[in-house]
Amino acid sequence: MTEDTHDRWALGDAYDAYMGRWSRLVAREFVDWLRTSPGEHWLEIGCGTGALTSTLCAHTDPASVVACDASASFVEHARTRVADPRASFVAAAADSLPSRPGGFDRIVSGLVLNFIPDPGAALAAMKDRVRSGGVVSGYVWDYLGGIEFLSQFWTEAVAADPGAAPLDEAQRFASWNLDHVASLFRGAGLAEVTVAPLTVRTAFASFDDYWAPFLGSTGPAPTYVATLSDEKRDALAERLRAALPRAADGRIVLHARALAARGFRPAQGPV
Repeated sequence: MTEDTHDRWALGDAYDAYMGRWSRLVAREFVDWLRTSPGEHWLEIGCGTGALTSTLCAHTDPASVVACDASASFVEHARTRVADPRASFVAAAADSLPSRPGGFDRIVSGLVLNFIPDPGAALAAMKDRVRSGGVVSGYVWDYLGGIEFLSQFWTEAVAADPGAAPLDEAQRFASWNLDHVASLFRGAGLAEVTVAPLTVRTAFASFDDYWAPFLGSTGPAPTYVATLSDEKRDALAERLRAALPRAADGRIVLHARALAARGFRPAQGPV
């Protein structure tokens, strides 16, 4: 992951509460969509707290998974959470990726490409490190209305504070649709590019279950909440409490969509 002035990703436990639980759900959908084979060597870019790493180990029977992230604290957090001996963790950004003699069989990036300043260059670097005929794949959240719990948050936050609008991921990543993702993969020199939407159910046990992760100061929306006075923060919570749909038992059931892509390194020459 990368950080800028409104994206604070340093706290692994806070991230798990905010997005990690949903990341694990979409990671499983993604792995099922990939159609993998056992015994492959993987490189994972932007491992975060290890949601995809653990899914790869549990459901693809890999020979190895080298998982890296630009955040050293996330790498340390993931290392403590994923005990599988086939997984190893490295602090590395997209411009300094690990390599493997002969190339990796698969290189994957989960929920990070849109946060990398030059995603096209990152994908080209991935293609350079995958073996001839190997697969580069990834997925990003569909922030343009595809993550309902965030859409609800920013609708109410911007209604109360129009100055917050530029922080809304739907504005920041407005161009990130399936066509854009496919174009990035093709532009990196990958062949037979395929894209697909992946949708998961995000169920909150109560309003407190929904709201508490926004108080964790990790991620764009929680970082914004941390800048508010107590009065404004409480007012925003009440706006959301009134706006969110709730079942008779108090649950808040919403959905989140990710955009997935995969492509092959053309079978030509050694890595």
